[in-house]
Amino acid sequence: MATASQPPSTEPATVELPDGARIVVRPVRPGDKSAIAEAFERLGPESRYRRFFAPLERLTSRDLAYLTEVDHHDHEALVAFVEGSGEPLGAARFVRSADPAEAEVAVAVVDHWHQRGVATALLERLVERAREEGIERFLALVLDGNRDALELFEHLAPGSHPARRSASGNLELVIDLPAPGERLGGSRLGRLLRAAAGGLVINPWRVISRRISVGTRAG
Repeated sequence: MATASQPPSTEPATVELPDGARIVVRPVRPGDKSAIAEAFERLGPESRYRRFFAPLERLTSRDLAYLTEVDHHDHEALVAFVEGSGEPLGAARFVRSADPAEAEVAVAVVDHWHQRGVATALLERLVERAREEGIERFLALVLDGNRDALELFEHLAPGSHPARRSASGNLELVIDLPAPGERLGGSRLGRLLRAAAGGLVINPWRVISRRISVGTRAG
């Protein structure tokens, strides 16, 4: 497993969502294992399957170590909490691929906070960190056979890189990061978020399973 290191900035960012709710976003810390586990417990069965491609019932201690003990360079993770109460809402992460300019992306938000802007807030800050680490493109995995979701993505994000076959046999989407100064909502990555609401999965399970199948180069 990659050795956890100090994130580039430990200052939390307070974000006001479109409905006026305020959340805090910051880099994950090794001490966030209970928060990550709590957020996972608040994912319903459908959300768990869509995000993990499996009916996962719990995160093991090994999973939680992988998800929180990151190097903040090849593997970055950000977590979101409700301001004041500290309720964990979800996380977004990237894991650099064999091509150093590409990274797998993963986003998960607890069910009762869907469509309130939490995923967008997390991804906006994750994009900033990715640029700082020299990443140019995010990769997202789609279950093979989910043709409707793939067509929805191609409709919402015309001109994107063509989907390609991943090592796991599923389809892998390649999404350029928004240009500096470009709003996430109008970018291809933003359109991917809308496609995800229609059934296209931004999937963290492959990010977890990589440490089993190819080792833990970057988590």
